[in-house]
Amino acid sequence: MRKGKPEWLVSLGLLAACAVAGLFAPRVAPAAVPGTLNSGDVAWMLTAPGLVLLMTPGLAFFYGGMVHKKNVISTMLQSFVCMGVLSLLWVAVGFSLAFGDSLGGVIGDPRTYLFFKNVGGAADARFAATIPLALFAMFQLKFAIITPALITGSFAERVRFSSYVLFIVLFSLLIYCPLAHWTWHPDGFLRKWGVLDFAGGTVVHMSAGFAALAGAMFLGRREVHAKGGHTAPANIPFVLLGTGMLWFGWFGFNAGSALAANETAVLAFITTNTASAAAMLGWLFFDAVRGRRPSALGACVGAVVGLVAVTPAAGYISVGQSVVIGLLASIISNLAVHWKTKSPLDDTLDVFPCHGVGGIFGMLATGVFADKVGLIHGDATIFIRHLAALGIVGVFSFGGSYLLYLLTDAVITMRVRPEQEAAGLDLSQHAETLG
Repeated sequence: MRKGKPEWLVSLGLLAACAVAGLFAPRVAPAAVPGTLNSGDVAWMLTAPGLVLLMTPGLAFFYGGMVHKKNVISTMLQSFVCMGVLSLLWVAVGFSLAFGDSLGGVIGDPRTYLFFKNVGGAADARFAATIPLALFAMFQLKFAIITPALITGSFAERVRFSSYVLFIVLFSLLIYCPLAHWTWHPDGFLRKWGVLDFAGGTVVHMSAGFAALAGAMFLGRREVHAKGGHTAPANIPFVLLGTGMLWFGWFGFNAGSALAANETAVLAFITTNTASAAAMLGWLFFDAVRGRRPSALGACVGAVVGLVAVTPAAGYISVGQSVVIGLLASIISNLAVHWKTKSPLDDTLDVFPCHGVGGIFGMLATGVFADKVGLIHGDATIFIRHLAALGIVGVFSFGGSYLLYLLTDAVITMRVRPEQEAAGLDLSQHAETLG
């Protein structure tokens, strides 16, 4: 859809299609397994989604502080808008695609929970035995919100806002929901393989990381990057604030994934904090060894890398192992960022080296350290299946996302014009400035 045409008709058309589907789709009764509500679990799980939702504005500050001052508002809005778009999409059909009755272990039946039909106050033991299914659905929504927001850092400062909105709708329906079904639905094929992803290392961080890599490649280099220039971060205190919000919210992300107020939640809480602390210090020390000054930006990126890497393993490992995961992840991602800067790839905010590589390392570390079944405690079976899942998820996320960029660009040109990029996306896309 080119200049002068009503670009937002695309998004309105998608919402209208969902509404029509909701009116005419036949009712399908899900094969629920009744559970028993526990007030303590319900109380904790009412809190956890709020913590996870806080991560999205936290990410907005984290990313917004790193870009040029003329792109701060646009970068932050790309995270914030996910809260609106994905909330409606999840209720309409997303939850059903991710957790509806399984169609061959690949995708959920879109009719099962269409417009939250059959999603109520009773527990469904297939997903969480002691909290309402509606609460489980809202907890999962927060993961669906932040995943496309993570991608935005890779093509920051050069993407058209309306095309970005269309892309996140397509990504969520065609990439995120299938991955969530494969990994977290009891009948998902990766789940049946025994692949472990406690809180989203595969579903969230790997998918976002590979989609970010595809996006950076598809949209090409910014003008300043192509000329060898450097963009100074607009506001380091924003990055610090965003990191604090992410770290705080991550306790809901990981500990909440126990889906109960129990010892597993406590373990995930501890390992999450410890891995992030170890990674933050590891990043700073590794920079020092290489002759760099300790920086606030390095500390923040290191802390987030630790959070990313421990996510798939948080409820399956010991506290000591979380330290190892955090330290190793910080070094590996630090090196990945360094190697990326030597390449022509313009991943603006290092999404793939941090979230993608961190998610990959975390997934493999889970296959090594997971209690009873990991390479150390069991045999090689789960680790080998994690390697296979890594290949499948990587190809699906990267290849599928690249095709979606092509499709989106055919409908609404994704990259802004050179003069719009030069003026900054705050002004050219939103007619707003920091002042």
